[in-house]
Amino acid sequence: MTTVSLKHITQYRYSQEVTLSPQLIKLRPAPHCRTVISTYQLSIQPSSYFINWQQDPFSNHTARLVFTEKTNFFEIQVDLKAELEPINPFDFFLEPSAEHHPFTYDTNLQSGLAPYLEKESCGPLMQAFVEKIPQEKRRTIEFIVYLNQLVFNKVRYLIRHEPGVQSTEETLHLSSGSCRDSSWLLVQLCRQMGIAARFVSGYLIEALPDWHNLNSPHETQENVAELHAWCEVFIPGAGWIGIDPTSGLFATEGHIPLAAAPDPSNAMPIYGELDLCEVKMTHQITTALVKA
Repeated sequence: MTTVSLKHITQYRYSQEVTLSPQLIKLRPAPHCRTVISTYQLSIQPSSYFINWQQDPFSNHTARLVFTEKTNFFEIQVDLKAELEPINPFDFFLEPSAEHHPFTYDTNLQSGLAPYLEKESCGPLMQAFVEKIPQEKRRTIEFIVYLNQLVFNKVRYLIRHEPGVQSTEETLHLSSGSCRDSSWLLVQLCRQMGIAARFVSGYLIEALPDWHNLNSPHETQENVAELHAWCEVFIPGAGWIGIDPTSGLFATEGHIPLAAAPDPSNAMPIYGELDLCEVKMTHQITTALVKA
């Protein structure tokens, strides 16, 4: 087992003193995180605030911050230790009714999963992408692997600093996008196939070369952590299964989910409004192996 410490600092500098609305921070590992998090600390500056920990409608841990004074900066620091014990991503059993695709969810599940089955209207590129998928019956896990690989091979990974998520049509037209763009495309593709899917934001820790994200820059192969996005699908018997279209692989111990939601807007790590001003944002994540 490998223990990794992670430090994540996000800082906003404002051109003037501003009033911050309540800020919602989703930077605490989610309840369904399979990787053991042995320590966790959230530090906030300035210190003139009240904090209320709550869970959003999708059970994500959310720190709601209310600031009592104006400020010209805002800093969020996360410190955690993760126990990276290898996880077998195929360690599950499927219900007999879901062993092959296509399958249907029973009535109770169908109702609860409704937000995760909601499909956007298909543009011509998405429609053509879907129509190329063979319709024959096949084992469900093989089909999920196939869909993940389909997006992995279609979308060239790039670092994109612009806010928001590209539409599926834009991602297919460009054949490129960030991890959040390819993940949203995979979410919508799964839903088109009748598979409940949700968007996940979190940390990806790549502490050893053999865990290297296949689409990441070559120079970032070792001791790297980054904010990342991937997809989870719900299969009866297995529950939520993480699949990462940026690497073309299933999620394992290096994937630390922070927020999972039906759409990207509800999985944003940091959200809040403020007075009109110029903003400079800096962001840094560092990791270190912890010696026993």
